[in-house]
Amino acid sequence: MSTADSSAPLARRLVGHRTLAVGGLLALTWSYASVLGHAAGVVGGARQFALVVAASFGLALLVGRYVDVRVAVVFASVLLGLGFAAYLLALPESQLRLLTPQRALSDTLALLTGLSVLRLVGAGVWATAVVPGPVFLSWYLAVRRRYVAATVAGGGALALVVLTGDADGVTTLVGVLGATATVAAATVDRHRIEFDGLDTLVVVLAAMIVASATLSVVPGAASAPILPDRGSPTVEANLIDAQDRVEIVGEIRLSPSVRFTVESDRRAYWKTATYDRYTSSGWVRTGSTAPYRGQLSGPPGPSTTLEQTVTARDAISILPAAWRPTALRGAIAEAAVVTPQGSLRPRRTLEAGETYAVRSQVPDADAERLRRAGTDYPDRVTDAYLQLPESTTQRVRDRAANVTRDAETPYEKAVAIERYLEANKEYSLDVPAPSGDVADTFLFERESGYCTYYATAMVVMLRSEGVPARFVTGYTPGESVGDDERVVRGLNSHAWVEVYFPEVGWIRFDPTPAEPRLAAENTRVTEARQSGEPSVDINGSNGTVGPPSGATAGTPELPAGATAGNRTPSAEAVNVTPGSGPGGAAETAVDDSVPISLPRLPSRRTLLIGAAALVGVAAGARRTRRGERAIRLLSAQHQRRRDPASDVETAYRRIATALDGEYRSRRPGETPRSYLQSVPDAYPHRTDVARVGQLYEQARYGSGVDREEAAEAVAIADRVVRSATPLVRRLR
Repeated sequence: MSTADSSAPLARRLVGHRTLAVGGLLALTWSYASVLGHAAGVVGGARQFALVVAASFGLALLVGRYVDVRVAVVFASVLLGLGFAAYLLALPESQLRLLTPQRALSDTLALLTGLSVLRLVGAGVWATAVVPGPVFLSWYLAVRRRYVAATVAGGGALALVVLTGDADGVTTLVGVLGATATVAAATVDRHRIEFDGLDTLVVVLAAMIVASATLSVVPGAASAPILPDRGSPTVEANLIDAQDRVEIVGEIRLSPSVRFTVESDRRAYWKTATYDRYTSSGWVRTGSTAPYRGQLSGPPGPSTTLEQTVTARDAISILPAAWRPTALRGAIAEAAVVTPQGSLRPRRTLEAGETYAVRSQVPDADAERLRRAGTDYPDRVTDAYLQLPESTTQRVRDRAANVTRDAETPYEKAVAIERYLEANKEYSLDVPAPSGDVADTFLFERESGYCTYYATAMVVMLRSEGVPARFVTGYTPGESVGDDERVVRGLNSHAWVEVYFPEVGWIRFDPTPAEPRLAAENTRVTEARQSGEPSVDINGSNGTVGPPSGATAGTPELPAGATAGNRTPSAEAVNVTPGSGPGGAAETAVDDSVPISLPRLPSRRTLLIGAAALVGVAAGARRTRRGERAIRLLSAQHQRRRDPASDVETAYRRIATALDGEYRSRRPGETPRSYLQSVPDAYPHRTDVARVGQLYEQARYGSGVDREEAAEAVAIADRVVRSATPLVRRLR
């Protein structure tokens, strides 16, 4: 055998290894680019992000063979520098004033220790600024076949999004396995090693992806617990302990333990956090906190002073207060910070028994004043509180438009949406985890949900109508144990909505139905008392957790924005009676005006797992040759007739395909006749296939064949191929 002949298999293998290297680098690039692209899409920059990635990739392929490596590295650094310059220019002036070298360093360290990219004010610009450098450099190096260096360049970007906590487990695994495959293939390519395990490597990598993705959803796992009451998180853990990011989960439970008590002459919702950025799967608080330095500003309009004294009854890492807090007193004040959204946060845990005092200026505006507030919103409000991800569906926007079609003011829109959700969705803690956009899922695919679903849907609907709104977490008033004291338990944790009104400020709306929520809370407290669970009661707190007798269900006694007469703006009807106007039961008819949409595509995670499984199956089939044989057998089932000689040759090839799986392949140098005559006597079609061998030689080298002989060969091939195909054989 010649040298050229002996080197041909190695050359083919090396081409395969380079293909694996490129495929692995594609997987690595996808892993970090998809995470950054999601961040860009959340704030409305997905198209620009995609263009930047495509341009960086195309430029790398274009100059890869002509530009020196040092020039390419410098160019990638320049791209990164220009991107960060664009990011700084895109920041609002208020954030730029806070930016110092020390602050920039601390923010960078925070990113490397778990600060989500989505918490950055200019998350979309930042993601678009970061991505061109690694994309260009990694693919430039790939063009020059420096696969290991290309992996290092892309791996740095993947490491960044992993450290920020934005890359989930499956995405990280895809990137890591892609990098591993690229390095392995590069080693084979560089040393010209004859490695015949390419298919095996692909199968292993695919199996790792599928296994890692599916182990989390088997029975008993966190996402689908066998004992839901033990495995599912509490509402409090999901909302209050979430700190800077709330993910909307599925089944959830209530904690009856007392967390704190509040002494105040009026009841209120005790707010702990505000979230401004919607990610389609949850909420993120953007911006950096600042140390509390004393008096905070109050709302822009008239307000009522509310003094509160809060005592921790358990260790807590929150500072609950009625909106809007303006002054904090107590030992914790020195360790308190203020978020850009105006909430107070502690930098340490409050121990049981620790007390602090808060003064709040509660916005004082009745329904008529809110109707007259208008739409002259400050830029800082519209920039932050009208944001929606680009993935927000049109049917959500259409539903919001239909629900508010008779509303003339932002206040009336808020009331209409609040009443619509109260009337058309049921309250339940036992719901599956949402797939895709939470608001879309709740509005169109679910009949029930709890507070996070209601609040999310209302904020998204309001924003789609141009009304600034935000997602808020905290506690409902709790159980009254005296004239001025209330006991607040973990099960009082709640999510609601705040809507902005010019010259008034942020006003609370609560679309979650109050009666079923209070019933669930009272049932849980009763069960805890009967079973003797600890920390359920203190200081004679043995009543119900609902509003006192005479309070209107679903109407908080004194929300932010209540008038001196304890009248709730969000509960005052706008010439609407239940069931007859915006938000009433009759609103179920809005479905008729919304076009029927096609079924939603599977989630990105599901598509990724399916693609990995298909690639693995294909590689495994190729490795065992079963897939290739199956395809060849299927294609050999039928034969189109032409001239006699061609028909005989085609019949022979069909028989050879069948024998390849049932007997063996034809050996090099073996004639067709001898190959067919070597078939064992036990083979049921031995005589027939030997006859086709004779006709084949006669057609190719002898006097030729007539139509009857050709028809005989075709008939024999039909019987042999169908006999060799298991599925066809069973159907016969």
